[in-house]
Amino acid sequence: MRVSSLTAVTVGALAVPCVALAAGRLTPTTIFFDAAPVMKLVMFLLIIATLAAIVVAVRKVLSGPSLSGGSTFLQALRLGGPLIGLLGAAFNTLMINIGIANVGDVSYAVLAPGVAEAAFLFVLGLIAGVVAVICNWVVEARIDRTVLRA
Repeated sequence: MRVSSLTAVTVGALAVPCVALAAGRLTPTTIFFDAAPVMKLVMFLLIIATLAAIVVAVRKVLSGPSLSGGSTFLQALRLGGPLIGLLGAAFNTLMINIGIANVGDVSYAVLAPGVAEAAFLFVLGLIAGVVAVICNWVVEARIDRTVLRA
C-alpha cells in the first residue's frame, strides 16, 4: 500500500509542472519567462545584440567624417546571431528528446512549450542576423559615400 501511494504522489508531482506549462496561451513573453535560465540568457543576449546593431548603425551614420568603430560588430553579428539562435534551438530540441526518452509517451500539448522555445530562439537569432545585415549595408553605403567624396 505504501509503495503504490508513494508512486502515485511521485507521478502526480512530476505531471503537475508539465500540465501547468501546457495550460494557457503561449506568447513570446510567456515563452521567455518559462525558459531555462541559460536559454533566457541566450534570448536576452540576442535581443540586446539586435538593439546594439541598430545603435551602432545610427551612431556610425551620424558620426560625420569619422569612419572608425562598429563595422566589425555588425559583420560578426550577421553570421553569429543566426548561429547562436540555431545552437540554442538545437540544444533545446535535444533536451526535449531526452525528456521524451526518459518519460515515454507524451502528448504534444506538453511538448509545445519546449518546441515553441526552440523556435523562438531560432527566430531571435534570425532577426539579429537580418538586422545586422541591413545595418551593415547602411554603414557600408555611408563609408563608400564618404570615401568616394574624398
